Amino acid sequence: MEVDLPWFADLSAEERSWVGLIVQAGIQDFIEWFKQDTGSLAFSQVREASLFGGTPQTLAGTISLHQTVDLIRLSFDVVEQNLESIIDPEDLDMVHDAILRYGREAAFATAEVYARAAEVRGAWDARLEALVVDAVLRDETDDAVLSRASAVGWGARGEVAVVLGAVPEERTEAGLVDAVRRAARGAGMDALGAVQGHRLVVILGGVAHPEKAATAIVHLFGDGPVVVGPVAADLGHAYLSAQAASAGLRAAAGWPGAPRPVLSEDLLPERILAGDDGARMEAIDSVYEPLAQARGTLVETLSAYFDNGSSIEPTARALFVHPNTVRYRLGQVADLTGLTPSRPRDALTLQLALTLGRL
Repeated sequence: MEVDLPWFADLSAEERSWVGLIVQAGIQDFIEWFKQDTGSLAFSQVREASLFGGTPQTLAGTISLHQTVDLIRLSFDVVEQNLESIIDPEDLDMVHDAILRYGREAAFATAEVYARAAEVRGAWDARLEALVVDAVLRDETDDAVLSRASAVGWGARGEVAVVLGAVPEERTEAGLVDAVRRAARGAGMDALGAVQGHRLVVILGGVAHPEKAATAIVHLFGDGPVVVGPVAADLGHAYLSAQAASAGLRAAAGWPGAPRPVLSEDLLPERILAGDDGARMEAIDSVYEPLAQARGTLVETLSAYFDNGSSIEPTARALFVHPNTVRYRLGQVADLTGLTPSRPRDALTLQLALTLGRL
């Protein structure tokens, strides 16, 4: 083993002893099986237990399936090479055939052992990931949660955004989260996912542009709106993105023509009308306050613009200024808020922000 299997020498003394016991158990079990019925192809659970029953489960995490197959292949090669020295010539073919049958069944049993271990790990990882996502949504992200996130593959690379949408009908929960993780990895991002009722929650890490990031996974959601929250600094602050995305998903029905995915900030007027206090504060802080604190009379000009049917000439007459002055001030509004007064949705947001600011 030390000569032909390079990884064997890297094992600890205890692990090497366990490998030796597996090989010894395999040879002894073959002898017992051969005594009982050389014509039987069955490899029962009793055979499997005699091979791996005494081996600690931690060994499966140390030696990979590929390494175990190499170990079995080497063991049977050595046995076959020494058959002629210990078996009568007239029995040689029969024993050789029995070893081939036993080796095939042992290989299948080995694969089954690793498959069951992978299923258990996968189920545990899925539960752990769901707990992490739930903790993030409830703003309970402490060091233990961050450690659990790392255990399920979270790399904590860069900024974070939360994406919410419906669960597709045709996918299982485990398969859906795996598909989300693969799609995010293909786009250079980390991902944590969980299904909560009829809602799929995805936390993306390494996000530069939230809308572009959500586009990489939007096809995995079910029918209906898919909302992405604003970028947060890290997983510990991802609840801020989750709160905005959750409020946006509740209010998305108010904008039937919304793009997919849609930013929670683009749903600001719907969120305000739905009673989202966070949206109201966002409208005051990011829209009204910059206008109120700017030089000039931007709030007065914007109010007059809306009072006069969003028309430049009547607004200029009402303010006793030149129309170009009105155009200049409206341009300043767009620069400060990112909202263009002449666009209907932006105008709605601006009007709601003006009302909230006055209140």
